[in-house]
Amino acid sequence: MFELHHLSAQELWDWIRRGDATAREVTDHYLARIERLDPELRAFVTVTAEAARARADHLGDLVPTSRPLWGLPSADKDLTDRRGVPTRSGTLALPGEVATADHPLVTALDDAGAISLGKTATPEFGMSSSSETGFGTTRNPYDTARAPGGSSSGAAVAVAAGLLPAAVGSDGGGSVRIPAAATGLVGLKPSRGRVPSMPGRTGLGGLAVAGPLTRTVADAGMLLDALVAPTGVPERQPYALVTPDVGDGPFTAAAVRGEGRFVVGLLEGSPWDDFVDVVVDPAAREAVETAVRVLGEVGHGVEDVAMPRLPYAEPFQVAWESSGAGIARIPGIDLRALTPLVAWLVERGRPLTSTQVLDAMAGLDAFSVALIRAFDRFDAVLTPTLAMTPRPLGWYGDDPEEDFRRQCAYSPWTSMANVSGLPAITLPVGVTGEGHPDGAGLPMGVQLIGRPGGERVLLAIGAQLERRLRWQRRHPAGW
Repeated sequence: MFELHHLSAQELWDWIRRGDATAREVTDHYLARIERLDPELRAFVTVTAEAARARADHLGDLVPTSRPLWGLPSADKDLTDRRGVPTRSGTLALPGEVATADHPLVTALDDAGAISLGKTATPEFGMSSSSETGFGTTRNPYDTARAPGGSSSGAAVAVAAGLLPAAVGSDGGGSVRIPAAATGLVGLKPSRGRVPSMPGRTGLGGLAVAGPLTRTVADAGMLLDALVAPTGVPERQPYALVTPDVGDGPFTAAAVRGEGRFVVGLLEGSPWDDFVDVVVDPAAREAVETAVRVLGEVGHGVEDVAMPRLPYAEPFQVAWESSGAGIARIPGIDLRALTPLVAWLVERGRPLTSTQVLDAMAGLDAFSVALIRAFDRFDAVLTPTLAMTPRPLGWYGDDPEEDFRRQCAYSPWTSMANVSGLPAITLPVGVTGEGHPDGAGLPMGVQLIGRPGGERVLLAIGAQLERRLRWQRRHPAGW
């Protein structure tokens, strides 16, 4: 039987614009699914049903119907403030006070006409790809004994399970792409500077940017268009430095047309190979082989490219630890209540000297230059998104140093796109087959890393793969 959540975000937006469904009907539908399914999945930490219904009832008075996300339900990752709603940041070390002002990303989504249904779950301060927090465990809808990845774990689960048509997460080392890959979604990390409301200019190394989690490539283009629209910039909020553009026109158009022939690099190795033993699951290799086969059928050239061998693990770890040290300065924080991983990062980060931090930033800059030079002759570079299948709950363990190493081994290709500022997209090209030791039907994604400002190329290639592999028809149980 057909239900509203079977529509893509684009289709749902068209329905609302044509009057086939009202914003209130759509809001009520998704709230009902959250009420029914989320007690097990725990995608949301806060549901703001009353506020969502009130906004849906009066949306036409608040936002012009021409706005790009008008009437579409969304949610806020629980690291971003929404006025009147508690921000818990995945931690028990803070009281979770009610925010008094909106984060610019919240303002951008509101200006685009979206309707927030609440706050989605994230691990503590977004510092991990685990989905287990003091507020509960967020579960993968494809196998509830497995984790969805993080740190945009709740957002990914909500979209994959049909609790939201699409969502926006934040990505500082893979936090959009990791959970998207583990839950069978498209996840796009834009170029540094692309999204004005969360440009990657704040924070050490400029790692974190906002990006879409969607079921289709066209929906990812649609959300990116909404995020870069001038209406998404609050008054007196300066634009980010926008990276050089590739092509022109809306991102949605590039994602819908899916045109072009490109040269794609197939990456050998990862930047973490000298730090951890990166063991690539056969299902991850099979996903890459599927992508290579289809790329060849479409007419793209695929050539090998080697990973530059410059120091990476140590300077990246220093950057992550330095970010952890900043947590200790948050007013009112109870450091004794931190999770083992974050407490370890804080402990290691606080004694770092300015010289050590500056040396680490210089090392990451050198790596970035080498990476961009190595990738320069390609329109996109292909890797697995994750080295392993979605991890069982509890896999990261309680030893923080081992936890960190396991995160690096699980997603060894994601953080280098944050360090270099390059755009990257994960595409759900495959699933584990019968006879796989972890079971059949688990999502497996591939990643494409683009040139600076090259989101349109990534979306175009993604659309070409999507037409042939039809992953948008794949859904978890309970769909």
